[in-house]
Parts: sequence; structure tokens; C-alpha cells
Amino acid sequence: MAGPATAATAPAGTPSAAQATVTLRYDDSRAAGWESAIAAGVASWNANVTNVRLVEAAPGAVAEIVIVATTGWPQATLGPVRPGRQVRVELGSQAVDQGYDKTRIAAHELGHSLGLPDTKPGPCSQLMSGSSAGTACTNATPNATERSRVQAAYASAVAALVPAGGRTLVDAP
Repeated sequence: MAGPATAATAPAGTPSAAQATVTLRYDDSRAAGWESAIAAGVASWNANVTNVRLVEAAPGAVAEIVIVATTGWPQATLGPVRPGRQVRVELGSQAVDQGYDKTRIAAHELGHSLGLPDTKPGPCSQLMSGSSAGTACTNATPNATERSRVQAAYASAVAALVPAGGRTLVDAP
């Protein structure tokens, strides 16, 4: 059983040695049918930011990000989530039924948990433009500005003490 989220210091000599990596656990046990999209969305964030890491929670362990599948529109609690706090991500099938990409949806909603609001309207190159980019958009990678904002939100272990935003953002067009 995994313990609570932790902040781990980067090895000496790395560019981010003065910063800590915040590890956040997610629980997708109630998101049947979304597993590969969630894994791809998590992989995208983990490949693009260095001071926060998303890892799957062990069965029965407490997770900071609880992911569930719903029949409505995708929505998420606005973070940035911190260790010891919990946010909810709802991956809604209504968006998929209208043609939106599951991986983009998952990565976008995780972006809310990491503290990013919507940037609607916006181009496909902005992950947080969400549905305003249209159903043909499959980009699930945060752009430089989005990466920078998440990096800033998790810039130090001290940031872990700042409470999450807590608003729920519904991503209907």
C-alpha cells in the first residue's frame, strides 16, 4: 500500500537540484474504459514537467487525484493539488460521443488538477483550450506556457503548503 504523496529532492548536479519533485498519486479504479487515455495523459505530463510527477496509487491507497468515468461532460477540480489534499477528475463520455479525443480529454482534465484554467477559445496547440479547438484536435501535450505555469506552481517544497484552488471546471463547449 502506497503512503502519502511526498516531495523528493532531485539528485545533486541536476538542473533542478534546488527544487523538489512533488509526487502525486492518482486513482483511476473508477474510470473503466479510460485506462489507456489516462496512462497517455499522465505520460504526457510526466514527460513535460520536471517538478511534479504523477504516479498510479496502489489499490486501496489514498490518492490526491481521483479519476472517475461519467456520462456527462468532463470536469475537474482546479488545483494545483497538493500532497494531503484531494481533487476529482470526471472523464465524461458526452464529449467522446461528440467526437472529442479521449487522450486529449484526460490530459486536459489532469492539467486542471495541476492548476491550469481553461484558455478558451484557443488553438489545438494549447492543451487547455479544450473543446474550443474542435473535435479534430488530438493534441495531448502541454505547450511551453502551460508547462511553465505548472513548473511554477510546483517550484519548491514550500509550494506544497499552498492550498488548491478548489473550483470545479466543467469543460462543455
